[in-house]
Amino acid sequence: MRFSILIPTWNNLEFLKICIGSIRRNSTFDHQIIIHVNDGSDGTLEWVRSQHLDYRHTPTNVGICYALNGLRPLVATDYILYMNDDMYVCPGWDKALADEIGRIGHKEFFLSSTLIQPRSFFCKSVIAPADYGQDAATFDEQRLLAEYATLPHADWQGATWPPNVVHRDMWDLVGGYSVELSPGMYSDPDFSAKLWHAGVRLFKGLSASRVYHFEARSTQRIVKNDGSTQFLRKWGITSSSFMRDVLHRGEPFDSPSDHTRQLRRDIVRSRLKRLLTALRDVHMRDIFR
Repeated sequence: MRFSILIPTWNNLEFLKICIGSIRRNSTFDHQIIIHVNDGSDGTLEWVRSQHLDYRHTPTNVGICYALNGLRPLVATDYILYMNDDMYVCPGWDKALADEIGRIGHKEFFLSSTLIQPRSFFCKSVIAPADYGQDAATFDEQRLLAEYATLPHADWQGATWPPNVVHRDMWDLVGGYSVELSPGMYSDPDFSAKLWHAGVRLFKGLSASRVYHFEARSTQRIVKNDGSTQFLRKWGITSSSFMRDVLHRGEPFDSPSDHTRQLRRDIVRSRLKRLLTALRDVHMRDIFR
């Protein structure tokens, strides 16, 4: 097995079936698939058991961070790959990642696949809009398979969101995903920031590894944490600045580089914003006393 694929799911059975089916049909290599079933009252738990997949189950939704960290003890390979349940992997997706890992030759990297999404998206790392269906009923799998490789895109800087892959030693070094960000808003850039501070400088998105993302948006069903403010307070820099000025997410990939000076400038600039946020909180507490 090449990768241990971690997939948290929360009553999204129809999408999960598409996701698992695509991994089985379109992967070049065999992989360990590990599911965290949140709740599962829609039949997900029974279906996962029937598929003889490794899994963990909680009767309530514990969110992304606890789900991913809870799956870590089940990992049987050197590489941990996090994927959402509303994704469909295109042929060759895993070979591109495996080949890149072979070329890198060390553990200090973070790689992402390139997403194809039906709705317009602001980030240059995503191929969008490219609508091949937004649910199981409208999914045009055959047209996607005929066209996915022809959609123009290049390798890009700033790997962050899933599908992403990291060596398990780097995962363990930074402690997995940060549970203080539960249920998970901004946990993706936070994980990248933890890797950055651990010395990782290779954050690369691969054009040849393509994955269709339905954008099912399970986050609309939960109470969200204030991840933006949490990220700022934790790292002393805004998430948008970290992505734009440090990782250069979405920019054409050239080579890994040390942006430490830029990071220091961004930290100085963001200190004022962090101070203003703290003053605002103090002011609000005074109002509601």
